[in-house]
Amino acid sequence: MHKLLLHPAYFGPVSQYVALVKAKEVVFENEDNYQKQTYRNRMYIYGANGKLSLNVPIKHTGNKSNHQKYRDVRIENDFPWQKQHWRSLETVYRTSPFFEFYEDDFRPVYDQKFEFLIDFNYKCLELALESLQLEISFGKTSEYILHPKNMINGRSLINAKNRKPATMEPYTQVFQDKFGFLNDLSIVDLLFNEGPNALNYLENQEVLLPYS
Repeated sequence: MHKLLLHPAYFGPVSQYVALVKAKEVVFENEDNYQKQTYRNRMYIYGANGKLSLNVPIKHTGNKSNHQKYRDVRIENDFPWQKQHWRSLETVYRTSPFFEFYEDDFRPVYDQKFEFLIDFNYKCLELALESLQLEISFGKTSEYILHPKNMINGRSLINAKNRKPATMEPYTQVFQDKFGFLNDLSIVDLLFNEGPNALNYLENQEVLLPYS
């Protein structure tokens, strides 16, 4: 039982939810600088041609450094990315065992407009936890802590690149006959394929993270 430090993500990877399930208390990082190529604005699902990335477009700051706080990052809503993402989820998971079970809960997230990426990601987190029927206590940071003390530092789980993915036990996926099991995809892949068994699956996985 421990306190866990995480980033809010766009329907984060299964490994992030393994860490969440095992934590006694969770603190979400609200004060870091935004970084590209992370699960902050992308998720990976299992498409007909293999691993498929869905990216939330963001507005650029216009300054030369392009540095900005994660909580200040605005979504670029000038084109219908939400419609495109929802269409992709429908196309990919329509034949999965539990898509229809969750469809009415997930659809409104893609109909509602969000200005800030972090608000959208907290909404995704809330929906994923509800779908898992998982209640957790969580707080948010008020300052950036370079070296967290007395907690598990799970912030590395936000990295989509340059991180060896955690190895998960295989579960049945829609297109596995074509490409085999794809490891550590978005939590939506687990939910749409495993349904109410998803929480039990997460409880039986392990993710090794540094304790600081």
